[in-house]
Amino acid sequence: MKIGIDIRTLMDAQYSGIPEYTLNLIKEILKLDKKNKYKLFYNSGRDLSGRMPEFTGDNVEIIGARYPNKIFNYAMQKILHKPKIDKLLGVDIFLMSHINFIALSGKCRSILTIHDLSFLRYPEFFSFRKNFWHGMINIKKLAGNFDQVIAVSENTKQDIVELCGISPEKIKVIYSGIGRQYRKIDNNAGWQNFTSAQKKYNLPKKFILYLGTLEPRKNVEGVIQAYNELRIKNRELAEVKLVIAGGNGWKVKNIFKEWKKSEYKNDIQFLGYVGADDKIYLYNLAALFVYPSFYEGFGFPPLEAMACGIPVVCSSVSSLPEVAGEAAIMADPYNIAEIASSMEQILTDHDLQNNLINKGLEQAKRFSWKKTAEKYLEAFGSLS
Repeated sequence: MKIGIDIRTLMDAQYSGIPEYTLNLIKEILKLDKKNKYKLFYNSGRDLSGRMPEFTGDNVEIIGARYPNKIFNYAMQKILHKPKIDKLLGVDIFLMSHINFIALSGKCRSILTIHDLSFLRYPEFFSFRKNFWHGMINIKKLAGNFDQVIAVSENTKQDIVELCGISPEKIKVIYSGIGRQYRKIDNNAGWQNFTSAQKKYNLPKKFILYLGTLEPRKNVEGVIQAYNELRIKNRELAEVKLVIAGGNGWKVKNIFKEWKKSEYKNDIQFLGYVGADDKIYLYNLAALFVYPSFYEGFGFPPLEAMACGIPVVCSSVSSLPEVAGEAAIMADPYNIAEIASSMEQILTDHDLQNNLINKGLEQAKRFSWKKTAEKYLEAFGSLS
């Protein structure tokens, strides 16, 4: 069987979320499956070969087109419906690991992965450009054209049924994995890397960590407000700083406005985008991880933090209760006092810290890329 996979998300300069999902999923599929042939498709008007991840194996081939993205997406794929990507690749099944413009022939069996429908739930969280792109994609029509839809959580499945009108029978839930590199590292064994990360980012001795793209949906303003309230409420926690890691997404002005007006702005540090290798040490060095997002289709960072042995505060909404289970303290993302109180509980109660750390380590074990890839292979088999 010949299987095509869309890897256009891997053209991003900085990986987070969906690009990391796509990369890890494909690598694990190729590790498990030596029988089927895989053809990975990308398009770019520029030569991005130097940015392309390495995929090894006799059963994998990377095939690219060199059209400017706007012409390829809007004119060729959306309007002209050419070229048919499955015909271009010569495949029986095509997997879209994320929503995008696509033209496929009627003969090709197809699978679409939907990570979240935040743009339908909360269009106000997105820029005009993002909303225009999502509107042109037309997710309801796109999802309806595929033989099978993969949802990364039960919450996302419910959203697909409700917002896109897709039959529940057509949707298969496959949980995302987290990388084995996210683990609790002994401070003595890895002291050189810990020291290197501390120096590189000029990290404080004790800090609360937020890690994720800076955008309205992630509620980074709420993180800053909750930190302010924590410091006002408990003066004994003055040694605890706030570290915000993640690249700028869109609509970030209000985040930095909130920071500038904070009485404790000198104790709040922005790191910008942090690569995968450094993320591991940031998690391990943090005293607490906070992630009060308004909406998540899955939510990688809380699980990554748990796998690194860090207690977690996260939202009580969307997929996060499903993914974090009982291993995190849940807070209403709209209730700043509740977020601040949750952080204070963890920082001042050592028994609670240890309880959450132990539960988090066990919860994180439930999610692996091997399990995710095995479920995808089952999905491919069901369509063959």
